[in-house]
Amino acid sequence: MPVIECDVDAAREKLVEAGVEVSAGNSDHEEWRADYGDANAVAYDDKVVIQGANPQDIETLLREEGGHAYLYFDGASRGNPGPASVGWVIVTSDGIAAEGGETIGRATNNQAEYEALIRVLRAARDYGFDSVEVKGDSELIVKQVTGAWNTNDPELRERRVTVRELLADFDDWELSHVPREINERADKLANEALDDA
Repeated sequence: MPVIECDVDAAREKLVEAGVEVSAGNSDHEEWRADYGDANAVAYDDKVVIQGANPQDIETLLREEGGHAYLYFDGASRGNPGPASVGWVIVTSDGIAAEGGETIGRATNNQAEYEALIRVLRAARDYGFDSVEVKGDSELIVKQVTGAWNTNDPELRERRVTVRELLADFDDWELSHVPREINERADKLANEALDDA
């Protein structure tokens, strides 16, 4: 649940300019409320608290654009192919900026890994980050995206193209393979999504 410390009047103005409907607060402590996409925000004296399925829908409108982020991704499949899910985390110098985990239907593990990478890149793009360091525990995905290995599977090749297009949206990017222990949070989110399905 993102919390943005800010001038709440200026934040309200930003949201209104972006076409977001802002209403009065529900209590004496609330300055105002806003709903946009799959997110809602409540303003208090000097902060805005954002909740909902996709808090980035509002957070991207309020945060200053730019900056650097570390992205972590992981995909999971039980059966390979079988029920599959993704997990991803965006981390900045302030801590976790956003994270997500959800099922994606039936897929192979490699398809799920690519889907997780696509989701975290889209989220980072939507947040407006200029540069990203992307980390995942799938050596195959990292090597295919960076061009070290060929992508023979047509479905994976299509996803590789999508990833390369998304990476082109950033001024600077780096993609590296990390041990599973470094990618623990994204792995946990992917597995929790499958457990909860």
